[in-house]
Amino acid sequence: MITYDDFAKVDMRVGKVVKVEDFPEAKKPAYKLYIDFGPLGVKTSSAQITNYKKEELVGRQVVCVVNFPPKKIGLFASEVLTLGAERDDEGYELLRPEPEAKLGKRIY
Repeated sequence: MITYDDFAKVDMRVGKVVKVEDFPEAKKPAYKLYIDFGPLGVKTSSAQITNYKKEELVGRQVVCVVNFPPKKIGLFASEVLTLGAERDDEGYELLRPEPEAKLGKRIY
């Protein structure tokens, strides 16, 4: 069990995917995402969400943890963790605010 204070340390924010690239160097199939967080700027994320087409992702709002240290995956620095729910088959269902929320807003 964690306390509410523990949970409050996790900084989750609304972002919008602005660019998607293939990531053939990743050990597991993944994309390189470039996510706009408004006042926080554009951050990068390696995401194992290849069950989505790249064109489905551009313009989509997502929820990301923005206060983990960057994780190096090969030569790519993944700065944020894009959140999703596991599917019964392979892949993830991305979390997103409904309706669209202002970029950079915190999720509570």
